[in-house]
Amino acid sequence: MSTIPLNLETDVVVLPPPQLSPAAGLEQALRQRRSTRSFLPDALSLQLLSSLLWAAFGVNRHGEGGRTAPSAHNWQEIDVFAVLPEGAFRYDARAHRLMLVKAEDLRAATGSQDFVASAPLNLVYVADFARMQGVRPDERDFLAGADAGCIAQNVYLFCASLSLGTVVRGLVDRRHLSAALGLRPTERITLAQCVGHPGPP
Repeated sequence: MSTIPLNLETDVVVLPPPQLSPAAGLEQALRQRRSTRSFLPDALSLQLLSSLLWAAFGVNRHGEGGRTAPSAHNWQEIDVFAVLPEGAFRYDARAHRLMLVKAEDLRAATGSQDFVASAPLNLVYVADFARMQGVRPDERDFLAGADAGCIAQNVYLFCASLSLGTVVRGLVDRRHLSAALGLRPTERITLAQCVGHPGPP
């Protein structure tokens, strides 16, 4: 059964408010942070997905529009895509909701390793170069990669605090996945990241 209730009229999933466990300390998360490449097929709940996306790159200062991860020049050029069995969604951080991009299971397209297709969630970090004004073109890839890395580390610490598995990945057929997600010419895939309950080693 799907855990993501799709509204077929609007293709919008309104996420519940994020809930982070106060018992999950930073030291514990840092000690337990690791990469996992084996995942159980168990779906993530909508509440867990909500909290994960907020921790990754949600709005934590509503008056300022500040986010949980930094970005160069405050461009906030990274968009987070959640690729689930039910479909691919773009995370709208300001409204804390998911916008349906394609009602199709694109998990296998988010990477070349075997485990990618069976991970219950694949995050894809997409940089919109159109937001990166006043920088030399040869610096955009570097800065976007650094910003995406900060988001990925937030996900690592969130997952470590809840005993979830995750691994960030660079092996992506970017041209194929960009076409599948319908990205614009100014949008470039930086990294992808699997998330789920860890399976046997």
